[in-house]
Amino acid sequence: MSILAWTWILVGITFAIYIGIAVWARARTTGDFYVAAKSVHPIANGMATGADWMSAASFISMAGLISFMGRDGAMYLMGWTGGYVLLAMLLAPYLRKFGKFTVPDFVAERYYSDTARVIAVICAIFVSFTYVAGQMRGVGIVFSRFLEVDINTGVVVGMIIVFIYAVLGGMKGITYTQVAQYCVLIIAYLFPAIFISLLLTGNPIPQLGFGSELADGSGYLLDKLDGLHRELGFAEYTGRGSKSMIDVFAITLALMVGTAGLPHVIIRFFTVPKVRDARSSAGWALLFIALLYTTAPAVAAFARTNMIQTLNEKEYVVAPSWFKNWEATKLISWVDKNNDGVMQYRPGEPFAGKPEYSGETGAHGQQLVSNSLTDNANELYVDRDIMVLANPEIAQLPNWVVALVAAGGLAAALSTAAGLLLVISTSIAHDLIKKVVAPETGDRRELLYARIAAGGAVILAGYLGINPPGFVAQVVAFAFGLAAASFFPAIILGIFSKRINKEGALSGMIVGLLFTAGYIIYFKGVFIEPFAANVPENWLFGISPEGIGAIGMLLNFVVSIVVSRFTAPPPEDIQQLVEDIRIPRGAAGPTGQH
Repeated sequence: MSILAWTWILVGITFAIYIGIAVWARARTTGDFYVAAKSVHPIANGMATGADWMSAASFISMAGLISFMGRDGAMYLMGWTGGYVLLAMLLAPYLRKFGKFTVPDFVAERYYSDTARVIAVICAIFVSFTYVAGQMRGVGIVFSRFLEVDINTGVVVGMIIVFIYAVLGGMKGITYTQVAQYCVLIIAYLFPAIFISLLLTGNPIPQLGFGSELADGSGYLLDKLDGLHRELGFAEYTGRGSKSMIDVFAITLALMVGTAGLPHVIIRFFTVPKVRDARSSAGWALLFIALLYTTAPAVAAFARTNMIQTLNEKEYVVAPSWFKNWEATKLISWVDKNNDGVMQYRPGEPFAGKPEYSGETGAHGQQLVSNSLTDNANELYVDRDIMVLANPEIAQLPNWVVALVAAGGLAAALSTAAGLLLVISTSIAHDLIKKVVAPETGDRRELLYARIAAGGAVILAGYLGINPPGFVAQVVAFAFGLAAASFFPAIILGIFSKRINKEGALSGMIVGLLFTAGYIIYFKGVFIEPFAANVPENWLFGISPEGIGAIGMLLNFVVSIVVSRFTAPPPEDIQQLVEDIRIPRGAAGPTGQH
């Protein structure tokens, strides 16, 4: 069967499973909708957390980033994985012991202020919508290539699916749907990696094949890739890249603390029955996540090697079928600068901006673009977001494997999108309407408001998917930076410092969020025209917009501590609350009594 037929079959089956689970586990109470009635088993919660966290950025874009950036791309691996160590040790058990529905709940009660709640809601919504834009773009990419529909149509289909199981099932439905989605995405990621590792190195374990000798006896895989890079004029794949050490450190730190501060991840630990289950499920999640994250560098190297060898110096008329298939999506293109009919892949962009096809055909059959050419020898435009999705086609794997990867990419994007949409709906219905605007709201009406908010969030998420502010992993990196600069300091200080008061926390969150968001908007033009000179020379301390969340976090900490020192301490009951959260039940208190 063709790739299209296999894709329709596998995507249809998985979508039917997701909707069936949502109907079976539909929410009937606000407790079901917000925290799945706190009844999820730690292992199931670990799988759901893995699916929630391994978004389109992890599945689709991370290996693509590593394949283009080489060693520098490891900052995404270290940052996102290291964040889970912080989450498991410093946040998960304490927030579960607190026992509320949402992060704004914690912020509002810990800082005894409805103003703190409103700011936390704004932060949650801002971070979540920034993050969900990347997920919906990932959905559109998968649909546009594998189901051969317009990218905007693909986003709309994804919106409908998410709407059904997020609005109907709430956290309860989403949790068990995400368990199924984790199974789909991890199988879809590992199968092609295992097959390609066998083909290239003879080793069925990708993590080992990554450092093994090639099956044809021509040397080690990474040595071969370094050699290809040198021949074409790129920096060595395993060598130091173009990013400065301080920028790599800042991005890694922002991703790490951003992971620990993401509201849709934190809320997962409110769904388990006991405090110890929160720490246990964080450990299970780390194990499930490691299966993909330890495989990603191998996938990146495999895809990069195969791409260079199948495209560079090949005549367009005999270019591999995968290239012409993906060319239709406008995520890869060729411009024949020297009119020789041969594709040359070299450093630099072939033309200004992304491909805008003129609708005309060149002398050698290629689709022509209307962008002005750049003054370098490169003739190939390759969007890094296609590397994982195109990998099995590049390696000429069976059509069913290609379709399986498409189903996995959709599972990754939709699972995270659902978690984010739930955060948005609960922030509006529970934290804003129920707790601030209309405290007399009953459970049934609150549940209705939550579903309406989720529906509105799906529509806006679809708009962001159709008009995304960047490529998938870049957009997600911005979300992590915003979470690092806003939520993380407020939560950490709220748990471990009795002296931090509402004035300090509010000031810190506002300063951190405004600084980080302003920096990103100024240089990247998320909502406005970007600053023309978006170059390291103009960045603060040489730190890129992807890493500026680290500075925003430090500003948040400093402002929170300083303002708290010059204002009145929290009330005695709040200080006792902090003491109760930090000390396990049954342990000796500060006075030595039980």
